[in-house]
Amino acid sequence: MKTRSQTAPKPLKTVALAPRPRSPKRRPRPKPAGKGDPRAPKKPPTAFFYFMYVPRYVCIPEDFRKTYNQENPSVKSMQEIGKACGEKWNTMAFEEKVKYYDIATEERAEFDKAMIEYNKKKESGEMSEESD
Repeated sequence: MKTRSQTAPKPLKTVALAPRPRSPKRRPRPKPAGKGDPRAPKKPPTAFFYFMYVPRYVCIPEDFRKTYNQENPSVKSMQEIGKACGEKWNTMAFEEKVKYYDIATEERAEFDKAMIEYNKKKESGEMSEESD
């Protein structure tokens, strides 16, 4: 008796398919508008971002990225630094994170005020879309 590997494979049956009907010409999709109004206020960073990159104007002595770079001078990849930062953030107690959440909340409140002001100006016509 012959095994499967010793027999020749059977030829595949081909089936003729009906031609696909052509769809009517499609209209090109409208291109999405740009990134938005460059005059609009920028969203503030998250608490995690403040933990990773403490801005100069914030009075928190530790900056994770700087200390990590000092402890591990051979690591140059931002991906590795980001992973280490994420692991540290996930293991931190909430009490340690509070100072970063406070900073982010303050910045978010300032952003909300600026956004309200921006929308008022835009609705009143002070900021016309033609002028830059």
